[in-house]
Amino acid sequence: MNLQDTLSNQVKQAVLASFNVEIESVEFQATRKEFVGDITVVVFPMLRYVKGNPIVIGETIGNYLVDNVDNVKAFNVVKGFLNIEISDSYYLNFFDTIKDNDTYGFVNSSPSEKAVMVEYSSPNTNKPLHLGHIRNNLLGYSVAEILKAAGQKVYKTQIINDRGIHICKSMLAWKLFGHGETPESTGLKGDKLVGNYYVKFDQEYKKEIESLVSKGKSEDEAKKSAPILLEAQEMLREWEKGDDETVALWKKMNGWVYEGFNETYKNLGVDFDTLYYESNTYLLGKEFVAEGLKSGVFHTEEDGSVWCDLTDEGLDKKIVQRADGTAVYMTQDIGTAIQRIKDFPDVGGMVYTVGNEQDYHFQVLFLILKKLGFEWAKNLYHLSYGMVDLPSGKMKSREGTVVDADDLIDEMAATAEEISKELGKLEGYSDEEKQDLYKTIGLGALKYYILKVDPKKRILFDPRESIDFQGNTGPFIQYTYARIQSILRKATSSKLSDQVINAIELHEKEKELLKQLQLFPEVIQNAASQHSPALIANYTYDLVKEFNSFYQNVSILGADIEDEKIFRVQLSKVVANTIKNAFGVLGIKVPERM
Repeated sequence: MNLQDTLSNQVKQAVLASFNVEIESVEFQATRKEFVGDITVVVFPMLRYVKGNPIVIGETIGNYLVDNVDNVKAFNVVKGFLNIEISDSYYLNFFDTIKDNDTYGFVNSSPSEKAVMVEYSSPNTNKPLHLGHIRNNLLGYSVAEILKAAGQKVYKTQIINDRGIHICKSMLAWKLFGHGETPESTGLKGDKLVGNYYVKFDQEYKKEIESLVSKGKSEDEAKKSAPILLEAQEMLREWEKGDDETVALWKKMNGWVYEGFNETYKNLGVDFDTLYYESNTYLLGKEFVAEGLKSGVFHTEEDGSVWCDLTDEGLDKKIVQRADGTAVYMTQDIGTAIQRIKDFPDVGGMVYTVGNEQDYHFQVLFLILKKLGFEWAKNLYHLSYGMVDLPSGKMKSREGTVVDADDLIDEMAATAEEISKELGKLEGYSDEEKQDLYKTIGLGALKYYILKVDPKKRILFDPRESIDFQGNTGPFIQYTYARIQSILRKATSSKLSDQVINAIELHEKEKELLKQLQLFPEVIQNAASQHSPALIANYTYDLVKEFNSFYQNVSILGADIEDEKIFRVQLSKVVANTIKNAFGVLGIKVPERM
């Protein structure tokens, strides 16, 4: 229980004992810097229950707390604000409970609790992962890790979009223009090679449209009748019929892509517990359309198509099956959600990490699943996020103007190298150590820059700005962690980090740092309930700012009193561990030296 929770009960008791009135809640705020105190009770809201002068009410409560609560040592009242001073023993007792706890702030999952399935990435197999996928992967992975830290069992998954006309476009272009090229023969990652043929298809398609328009067709007619498009559509039909040659080509090219994806995921530091493939799921859901028709959730139009009328819920009518009996994406998503619960019966909810252009789709999906009577449908969440832009502008994959994920990861490491050399921070490092550190700094900068922003907001990502060793950046926090490790290495020789301390008088900066540490468990829980890594990122920055203020105002290893020196080393160690844990759930590594 944190200080605010503890005091809340005690303030309620004070009001009851002093005024014979029960109040529902107590409003707290941080004590303003110009006043003495550790936490402030706002008296004004109590005037609804207690009549009188707010200054007198505040003094009455303050006197009760000093007389009856061990941890309250003094108070002062400024207008309607009761500023409370907390004893050093309270903070030292708190510190004693966390100093040896390497997982402070984290909660173990309960076997009886339902699990959560978090879906992220879910790429198409016709191109490499790009900057948009990076934000998706970082958000999904981090939310999964945060939910775990908050005490939930989590399965990480993705649905790989491995079928459809876009996939056939790459396949056809390779068949027509590839001359047997392979990742081995070209030296290209498989996903990049396949992506090149997706671009090639678009180039040839545009040429054919231009040719048909010059022969008198309208642009719309030309787009529909271009021979290369018709051939791609025929290839899709052959795939759906199970044609051996087409399926063999599909398996070969998708295999190249999967190898490329796996390399990118490894470099990005994300993973999955289970995979779903659209080629296996695209026919799912049709049986539930039939059930929905029986129960009245769906209805049939005159042309034979099946719809769900959601107008009473403020949405629209949504098709769930075409007149020819074929499924639409909504049908597939209904079936896939249900299949996941069959595959993992302990799952009681799901998080879908998908861009905000799909907000309406997920509103409809979740509502249909509720109407179909699935209890777990109330625990579905769309982790909606905004687009990532670069100063160079918007990306278009079919035109080859996408910012490739691998290239961006490499660029981040190169930028980290350039800035580190300018600052001259890495004397005495071997070349291998330097390269590892550049990657750690570069990836840390990328991840932190993206995750510190609320998921719903659009981001303008500037690689160089993200690798700043000052301000609210990943490298600034990593540098502070490395600085603490340097202190701890110096302290290890005298075994300061392991010794027991006697009672000491806390410096104001020590107390502020302990207050910040107290917040960590609550931040983890809030980040989990709000599905927001930004809360963790910005908490970590605040913690680092407090530590740096502490570092600049008190001497750690040079303290005159031995017990103070021991305490400051141990406090630094807890701060470092909290930074490491917080960055860990964000998927960011921290370097021991920098």
